[in-house]
Amino acid sequence: PLTASALVASIADARSFANGRQLSAWLGLVPRQSSSGGKPLLLGISKRGDKYVRTLLIHGARSALRVAPGKTDRISRWAVALAERSHMNVAATALANKTARVAWAMLRHGANYEPERVAA
Repeated sequence: PLTASALVASIADARSFANGRQLSAWLGLVPRQSSSGGKPLLLGISKRGDKYVRTLLIHGARSALRVAPGKTDRISRWAVALAERSHMNVAATALANKTARVAWAMLRHGANYEPERVAA
């Protein structure tokens, strides 16, 4: 509830973002891009935007990763597989990014959370 209320309070209207990636970029949860000669280079997360909401999302993702091995839903299996092949902090940031995008879609379309619709 704390993360949800902070996210809703900080973005006010989900229609101000064209898509979930724009919201994630605004929160600083997507890689910074640098390109030269048409070859893009993805750097670390940008850490721009609302630090408080980004921190809440990442801490929530870390908590979800701790209990994910005992769950069988798609998002938990995806998170566990990602954590096994990458660093735990990278997996937590990716899960926070996915959570922000799902939250944007729910706010934008006025829908309830449906776990089977979350793409892994």
